[in-house]
Amino acid sequence: MSKKRRKKGKHPKNTLARIILSLFAENPFRAYNNKQIAAQLGIRDKAGKQVIFEILEEMLQAGELQEVKRGKYVLNVENAEEILPKKHYITGTVDMKSTGKAYVIPDEGGDDIYIASNNVDHALNEDHVKVLLFPRRKGRKPEGKIVEVLERRKDTYVGLLQLSQNFGFVIPDNSAMPYDIFVPERNLKKGENGDKVLVRIIDWPEHSNNPFGEIIEVLGKPGLNDVEMKSILADYNFPLSFPKEVEKAAGRIKTKIPDIEIKSRKDFRDVWTITIDPVDAKDFDDALSLRPLGDGLWEAGVHIADVSHYVRPATPLDKEAFERGTSVYLVDRVIPMLPEKLSNEVCSLRPNEEKLTFSAVFKINEKAEVLGQWFGKTVIRSDRRFNYGEVQEIIENEEGEYADKILTLHRMAQILRKKRFRAGAINFNTPEIKFRLDENGKPVETYIKEQKEANFLVEEFMLLANRSVAEFIGKPAGNKKPKTFVYRVHDEPNPEKLNTFMQFLRKLGYSLNIQSRETLAESYNKLFNAIKGKGEENMIETIAIRTMAKAYYSTDNIGHYGLAFPYYTHFTSPIRRYPDLMVHRLLERYLEGKKSVNKEAYEEMCKHASEMERRAQNAERDSVKYKQVEFLTDKTGKVFDGLISGVSKWGLFVELVVSKSEGLIRFESLKDDFYYLDEDNYQIIGKRYGNTYRLGDKVKVLVKNVNLVRRQLDFELVEDEY
Repeated sequence: MSKKRRKKGKHPKNTLARIILSLFAENPFRAYNNKQIAAQLGIRDKAGKQVIFEILEEMLQAGELQEVKRGKYVLNVENAEEILPKKHYITGTVDMKSTGKAYVIPDEGGDDIYIASNNVDHALNEDHVKVLLFPRRKGRKPEGKIVEVLERRKDTYVGLLQLSQNFGFVIPDNSAMPYDIFVPERNLKKGENGDKVLVRIIDWPEHSNNPFGEIIEVLGKPGLNDVEMKSILADYNFPLSFPKEVEKAAGRIKTKIPDIEIKSRKDFRDVWTITIDPVDAKDFDDALSLRPLGDGLWEAGVHIADVSHYVRPATPLDKEAFERGTSVYLVDRVIPMLPEKLSNEVCSLRPNEEKLTFSAVFKINEKAEVLGQWFGKTVIRSDRRFNYGEVQEIIENEEGEYADKILTLHRMAQILRKKRFRAGAINFNTPEIKFRLDENGKPVETYIKEQKEANFLVEEFMLLANRSVAEFIGKPAGNKKPKTFVYRVHDEPNPEKLNTFMQFLRKLGYSLNIQSRETLAESYNKLFNAIKGKGEENMIETIAIRTMAKAYYSTDNIGHYGLAFPYYTHFTSPIRRYPDLMVHRLLERYLEGKKSVNKEAYEEMCKHASEMERRAQNAERDSVKYKQVEFLTDKTGKVFDGLISGVSKWGLFVELVVSKSEGLIRFESLKDDFYYLDEDNYQIIGKRYGNTYRLGDKVKVLVKNVNLVRRQLDFELVEDEY
């Protein structure tokens, strides 16, 4: 009996299935339909295509594939271990984009991991997640899929409430939150349509596109200054008031200093002492003293408010200060770390009042060389409260009240500053935008806050105190093991980011010398001077800062790269920074000869302080951005000078000279030609006439649209470079 002949087009399913599965395994992030698989395998007959379709359906039922849309399949990497290389997981932090895609910043460093929007798996911005890495594609960045949210780091969002008949949606203000939050009727809490609200995510069903939430506070109507500032604070989880028990604890503190306390301290009440602060400052947490010792020697004292005397560990005041971590400085208000009774009264070094301080006192010669130092508890009485403008006038005119002493401090500060930059300190020149507000909080004028010699005078003595305290604890004499301490550290630039930055600079005609740490720092400073006032200044400085590691608090000292200090801490602002309070307590403890504290416990405290600092900085930036946009709300149709600050696939970003506000000129608004992006050279080029607009070019723009809710500006080009 003869064998039956196999019909043409019949394929053995087991072999074919393995081949098909291997195709999916080669590109586990790509979706295929049966026609694409057939084309890949060279199968053209109808029967063969039908077999492929059946195999795909079987794989779908077996869980080997997932159907991403009707008839299109992607590998289910969770159930395909035998055909994939050994699974490689990393953990990291999510950097979510408004489009729904994300990048995960690995805990162990290295390249960011790209996550397509369909592989985000209900993770949100800043979440700590576990990621399954896909096989690396040649010439592409690493890609992966989030498989587990290890820690949801933010579950409350501020946004606009849009009501329907039996439910609502909150549209978040935060562009890094790409999902609207569904709110059932029972969780609306009397919120009205269009209200600005604070909503908490309470659930996210597996097959739901949107998280479910409940409104926890109705903030008010959008556009009102108070509502918008409170919204920014609420979005970063900063409390708007102090708990009653904390206010009561502050209220019980006595302002009069007992004689027994004064006698236990070194007395500086008869030594010339001043404070120098911004004109609108209310809390004065540092003072400078000076007295001659003869033979060209001076005693210079840095006196810091002794907050640790009033805020004791584990008390309600201390717990609240720790949770807040820092004061928050929005455009129109300060959210203090400590209640006003402490920050503006008891601890504030107001003139002609006896105040308790913790001091760093230095014996210095005319060359600003430190010949001796002393740290300890003191009592002072400030002779005068100066603001920076008054001191600057004395420096420039060399006359005025206490001019001789102020000019002596100024000369010392200049020498200290020059030494610091010779040693490799980097001078970041990021301009600070300020606003003059009307009675409703609306900005009526903008200006750049200038750093002058008066600012440098205070800065150098604060740096001297911070560095000396850190060195005193961190660099003990002999072979003694350093005791646990809180350092302010700053790592060296990431080599890969630095290389990318150098390539970017070369295209713009700039360069960096990376032969040594000193030459790199020197060329950074030359670069910042060279770009001052140019259109590319903002972009270059922003990228330069991103190239640098971020400063943070740690018990592990690695030095401070940006300041070129091998030892550095924060000792000088305990009214507004919790780490400074930690440093005061540790310094006092070690001066008394007590044993070292628990390193692990203090490292956790450092991590919390660094996180709260980051949040405060983001809140402050958001308030500035809001005011920059608000400044232009009544200026639609007006023309301003600007500088091209960025080029992208959407168009040209332009920074206005008057307010540093940044807006977008969209490609479709450029009517004279069809422009395309020359990404490598940071310019756009007209296809027909060859006109170019390049990063740094001066332009005139018309304010076309102001979206205060989204904090976005649309500009229109008025004329070419001039």
